[in-house]
Amino acid sequence: MKTITLGSTGITVPQNAFGALPVQRVGMDDAVTILQRAYEGGMRYFDTARAYTDSEEKLGAAFGEGNKAGIKRGDIYIATKTAAKTPEAFRKDLETSLEKLRTDYIDVYQFHMVGQCWRPGDGSGMYECMLEAKAQGRIRHIGCTAHKIGVAMECAESGLYETMQFPFSYLSSKKDIELVTKCREKNVGFIAMKGLAGGLISRSDAAMAYMLQYDNVLPIWGIQKMSELEEWLSYMDAAPSMTDEISSFIEGEKKELSGDFCRGCGYCLPCPAGIKINNCARMSLMLRRAPSETWLSKEWQAEMEKIENCINCRACTRKCPYELSTPELLKKNLADYRRVLAGEIKVQ
Repeated sequence: MKTITLGSTGITVPQNAFGALPVQRVGMDDAVTILQRAYEGGMRYFDTARAYTDSEEKLGAAFGEGNKAGIKRGDIYIATKTAAKTPEAFRKDLETSLEKLRTDYIDVYQFHMVGQCWRPGDGSGMYECMLEAKAQGRIRHIGCTAHKIGVAMECAESGLYETMQFPFSYLSSKKDIELVTKCREKNVGFIAMKGLAGGLISRSDAAMAYMLQYDNVLPIWGIQKMSELEEWLSYMDAAPSMTDEISSFIEGEKKELSGDFCRGCGYCLPCPAGIKINNCARMSLMLRRAPSETWLSKEWQAEMEKIENCINCRACTRKCPYELSTPELLKKNLADYRRVLAGEIKVQ
C-alpha cells in the first residue's frame, strides 16, 4: 500500500484510512476491538465527528490516554468535525471532542458539511475560532467537509483550508474530479468520503483500485464490522491495480448508475410526512444491488407506501447536498417497488 501526504499538513499515512461514522452502530467493546485491529493492520488515519453520537467516545476508548492496547497518541492521526454555526457552539464542540477523544489535541479539525466558505473577517467569527484553537495547540490543521461542489471548490481555492473532505468514488462526476485536481494544485489534502457511494458500490477491489490512481486522495472507508475491516486491511499487502477487467466493470457501473441517484446520506431528514427518504429514494437500486428479502417485508411495504403522503413541501430538495429532485425520485422508486411486488420486475 502506498503512503500519501495530505497536502501541506505533512500528515503521511497509508492510502487506506478509517471512517468511524458506522462504529456508532455497534457496542463499545466491539468498536474498540475493531478500531485497535485497524491500527494493528496498518491504518493510521481515523475520521469521526461530533455529530456521530458516541463515535468520538469509542475512538477515545481505543486510542486515548490509558488504552489497554498501549497505542501512543502520536502514532495515529485523528480528524473530527464541528457543525457549529456560532463561535460559542464551536468552542463547546471542541471542548466536548477533546474530552470524548481523551486527547489534548486534534490533528485535523473540520467544519462539518459547510454551506459557505468561512473566512477571516466575514463577521461570523468562525474562522477566527479555528485560528485561535490552532494557536493554542488544541488543533493542528484546519479543514472542512462539503457536499456541494461549488462551496467545496471555493474552499479549496481560498487558501484557508489545509484539507477538503468530499464524496468521491468511481461514480463521481467530471466536476468532482476537477475538485481533486484543484486540491492538488493548491496543495490541499483531499479526503474521500462515500467511496462506496452510500452502499451502491459492492466491489471493494474496484473502489480501491480507482482511488489509488489519485496520488493526492485519502479514502476513508466507513467500517462497522470486522469482516469489512479485514477486507480493507487485505489491501495493505496486496493493493488492487486498475486492470482491464476492473476498468470494464467500472464503465458498466457508470452506465447503470448514470444520472441522479440517492446516496442515502440522510441530510434531507426528518420528513414532515414521515418518509424514510434515505432508504425509500433509492429502494430500486438497493433491490438490484443489495438484494434482501427484508426490503420486501410488510414493514418496508408500509414505509414505501408513505410516499403517497408526500406533501411536496420540497424541504428535502432544498436540503439535499446533491440537489436531487427528491419527490419525483421517491415516486419513481414507489412505482418500481410496486412492480417488483407484482412480479413484473425480477430482482436477485
